[in-house]
Amino acid sequence: MAVKKKFPYRAAVVACNGDCPASAGFRCSYGCVGCGNCAAVCKFGAISLNANGVAEVDEERCIACGMCVKICPQQVIRIHECANSIVVKCSNQDKGKEAREVCAASCIGCGICERTCTAEAVKVIENCAKIREEDCLSCGMCAVKCPRGAIMDLRGIL
Repeated sequence: MAVKKKFPYRAAVVACNGDCPASAGFRCSYGCVGCGNCAAVCKFGAISLNANGVAEVDEERCIACGMCVKICPQQVIRIHECANSIVVKCSNQDKGKEAREVCAASCIGCGICERTCTAEAVKVIENCAKIREEDCLSCGMCAVKCPRGAIMDLRGIL
């Protein structure tokens, strides 16, 4: 279904990278549980479950209606500005060692991203990096420096 989007474009993003396969029962207690509620409620077919059973959003099809945000039992889906392609794909709030044990690419709250960000847009809150999109320059330095790959460029440029 073709939908005309208004600028600035917005879309949903899932704050879970999917490296702890929900379908195999090895999941972070903060991440996507693979219930499929978001995919079922999306009238535009913008959400699907990947091979690990974790929700993924097709930004081209998403109109940022927010239905998936409302229905997500884990509250790991949020609406973001598409102009900013740098996102934290993790919601884990466990400290370093515990986070490492649960997921191969979880944020461990090390703070490297926070120290690297020249715009001061990244803050580690409750052991997980958060990006204030209104301050972010989308330079990608936080994604480049993240030792765990928890911060990603949705465009795949970095």
